Amino acid sequence: QVQLVESGGGLVQPGGSLRLSCVASGTIFGVGLMGWYRQAPGNQRDLVAHITTSGTTDYADSVKGRFTISRDNAKNTVYLQMNSLKPEDTAVYYCNAYVRATMADRWNYYWGQGTQVTVSS
Repeated sequence: QVQLVESGGGLVQPGGSLRLSCVASGTIFGVGLMGWYRQAPGNQRDLVAHITTSGTTDYADSVKGRFTISRDNAKNTVYLQMNSLKPEDTAVYYCNAYVRATMADRWNYYWGQGTQVTVSS
């Protein structure tokens, strides 16, 4: 069973910073693309950033220059460093990973439970 567990969310003032972490655990043969999505109330879940196993990254236009995604392949962990936070960044942030549990399994996408990020003065 594969689990993704996020941490690092919270309340921060505009202009502040937060760092999110997500660890993939359980029976894991391989981890491919990892990423972060976010969903604000009444909105759809949107991609924030993703990163390949080799470190190639892609970002939503709204976070370019402010957010940085990184990963530690040895720890099956992905990070999201968020700087210069704005009230419009307020959302539940979800970790997503493309994982193969065993050699007998197919690759599947898994989701974390989400962590709340609130940017407010």
